[in-house]
Amino acid sequence: MKNLVIVESPAKAKTIEKYLKKNYVVVASSGHVRDLPKSRLGVDVGNNFVPKYTIIKAKKEIIKTLKEKVKQCDKVFLATDPDREGESIAWHVAHVLKLDLGAENRVEFNEITAKGVKLGIANPHKINLDLVNAQQARRILDRIVGYKLSPLLWRKVRRGLSAGRVQSVAVKIIVDRERQIRAFVPVEHWSIEATLDSKGNQFNAKLSTVSGEKAEVPSLADAEKILSDLQRASFVVEEVKLGTQKRVAPPCFNTSTLQQEAYNRLSFSSKRTMKVAQELYEGVSTREFGLIGLVTYIRTDSLRVSDDAKMAAYDYIAGRYGKDYLGYEKKFKKKQNIQDAHEAIRPTDVNIRPEEIKVSLTADQYKLYKIIWERFVACHMADLIYDTVSAKISAGEYGFVATGRAVKFAGFSILHKEAAAEEGEAVKLLPPLETGERLGLRELEKAQHFTQPPARFTEASLIKMMEENGIGRPSTYAPTISTILAREYVEREGRSFKPTGLGEGVNGLLTEYFGGIVDERFTAGMESDLDSVSAGELDMTTALHHFYDDFVVALDFAELHIDHTKIIIPEEQTDEICDVCGARMVVKFGRFGKFLSCEKYPDCSNKKRYNKPTGGICSKCGGKIVQRRSKTGKIYYACENNSAAGSQAGAGLCPNFITWHQPITDRCPICNATLFRTKGRKSVVMCLAEGCDYKE
Repeated sequence: MKNLVIVESPAKAKTIEKYLKKNYVVVASSGHVRDLPKSRLGVDVGNNFVPKYTIIKAKKEIIKTLKEKVKQCDKVFLATDPDREGESIAWHVAHVLKLDLGAENRVEFNEITAKGVKLGIANPHKINLDLVNAQQARRILDRIVGYKLSPLLWRKVRRGLSAGRVQSVAVKIIVDRERQIRAFVPVEHWSIEATLDSKGNQFNAKLSTVSGEKAEVPSLADAEKILSDLQRASFVVEEVKLGTQKRVAPPCFNTSTLQQEAYNRLSFSSKRTMKVAQELYEGVSTREFGLIGLVTYIRTDSLRVSDDAKMAAYDYIAGRYGKDYLGYEKKFKKKQNIQDAHEAIRPTDVNIRPEEIKVSLTADQYKLYKIIWERFVACHMADLIYDTVSAKISAGEYGFVATGRAVKFAGFSILHKEAAAEEGEAVKLLPPLETGERLGLRELEKAQHFTQPPARFTEASLIKMMEENGIGRPSTYAPTISTILAREYVEREGRSFKPTGLGEGVNGLLTEYFGGIVDERFTAGMESDLDSVSAGELDMTTALHHFYDDFVVALDFAELHIDHTKIIIPEEQTDEICDVCGARMVVKFGRFGKFLSCEKYPDCSNKKRYNKPTGGICSKCGGKIVQRRSKTGKIYYACENNSAAGSQAGAGLCPNFITWHQPITDRCPICNATLFRTKGRKSVVMCLAEGCDYKE
């Protein structure tokens, strides 16, 4: 008997075929084969939102091949990814190939290993129509919002814009935070620290109370008065407490926490993280273990780990570090409304250590696999334990506190780099102190501080915010962030997101006329409805009505009440000076994107190409490295003083610096020049400064 296995990805097909017998043929659909049409809405909203799917033009040859393969085989298995999207792809493939929708031909692979593939093939089941309907409902919702709202934005703002059920909420979150920052008024306060002496041993203590109340030192005058009082005071130890402090390793990664950690520790964007994680899941060719999927399925909300995986982790830890380092049965708080069908993200085999296969992986694959492997092992290890000491010290009406700690038992920190770094920064234990002991005063220091505004969102903190508020799903975070950046609703300033004038203008319109639709709680409620559809607890049509009935009323109201005047987007000021009249240049939007125009237009019609800053510095002349697009639309990078960068004033001053490699925020450890990342699967980070050959 000949069997056909249909997956999404050619890379995954290659790995799976390795683990199956010769009577199995594995082919890839390369994603979806059907979708809603591009040229029209494609949803009959008056007839229970019936979608009108069409064959994707680029997939016609693939479908032809699949049909030929089906004729040659006795049985067909649909082995697309084990989530809503994968279930939907399987359903669409079954429709196109005219397969029996009631047949038990759907298989799932939680991991692409010999064990995972054989287990999946041995347990086929019917296509889960509840999961399919949940994905259909999401696709229909996104299509309705995009096709109904986007034309409104084209008329009121400019063409080429888009609105989205999740992306518009993400922009609103960023805009709201920016407004909080602008409205913030800093408040001055002071801290006071004393350097004290106990039998020749010095240590520091911080002012904590004044007359038994929490110390508040609002001004320099207050700080000076306290310092004057303390010069005459006697410092006496009132209380000494010895104790221990535990730190538990964090749980294994789910999709959201992997994206956050990869951003914080590796500076990976969510899009880059998911691309690399998909490669690790689908299979990597290694010298030592052949072609193998290194991690379990990467789109999951769960923190759950299988019993077999736990036991493998315990065996590894006991064998490498000893039984004292085992941490049994840790309980992690389970979040509500999670999809728990799959395990947390973990290595498929804990015995495949990152260092063993480093030579077989790209730099990105190694880094990501390493943090996944370390997190999995660490969360099954014993706690990090500190010996702690705290002392309360009186100085007249003033109270001071001194604390210290030292590692008692390293626990998981011998493995987990984040904890190890904190351990290295741990405060040493205080000298032996006795209650009633008089201390010598060596020095008093005051320091001025100001309260800080809330921080702008980074990619990691935005994902965390979206996850905590139920906005979107982990699998949608990366495309959502990519979209709001591509639409230029937000931009990166360093590692943070800052709304553009365009983003604030669009957000203002949507908030005024579609406030309920872009409300965080409403969007979270829709996600909850989609979860209920996937669980079979809510009908797809009912869920769609929950959204559409309010949306269409808001849309009709907006069409009726928004006047015919276009919304003016605030112009973005730059540091560039007009070569003609000396005025400042501002950023404007044209038919082909951003350009620089003199702020005195139309009196001065001078304009320039817009050079998008990258934060990089040219190692040849010290100019800024900017991003440009070639005539064919490809992105390249050049010094602002290079004529290829479109500069007028500095054209030709730095003729040689131009590169396809992307500048990054890291600096060269040898010469401190800007580092660059090469493109492609085998990307590396390198220094391009003349005479420096640094590469990693």
